[in-house]
Amino acid sequence: MARTKPIHVPNMDPSDMPSLDPAIYASMGEEGVFRMLSEVYCRLEASSIRGMFGEDMQEASQRSAAFYVQLLGGPQMYNERYGNPMMRRRHFPFEIDEASRVVWRDCFYAALENAENDYGFPPEHLPAFKAFLERFSKWMVNTA
Repeated sequence: MARTKPIHVPNMDPSDMPSLDPAIYASMGEEGVFRMLSEVYCRLEASSIRGMFGEDMQEASQRSAAFYVQLLGGPQMYNERYGNPMMRRRHFPFEIDEASRVVWRDCFYAALENAENDYGFPPEHLPAFKAFLERFSKWMVNTA
């Protein structure tokens, strides 16, 4: 899906993203983060925004998991493998509107429903993580 519309910039400051406690990564570990993102991508594969992802959803899941490992206080896995994240810029080729954002967020939220048991996600950090996902997904919207 090639971009046909101008890039929209959300009216927000990305530095206002809620910070995430490294205790999340300490509890989940790399394996838990990778399992969580695998579940997210299984849901995305069955979603209405599947076309925004490359053919290999497993590869997309692994890239995203490397980003979240780093984001949650683990090793700088994404930087080492792929360079500076620059997530918003990396997504410019795709027209991400509000409806797409909600689908992505809801797939992530659904994967978090049993996060403590499934991935070792500490439940006390779930509200802050969901707040981060909400804000992050709004920042990724690039099409009005």
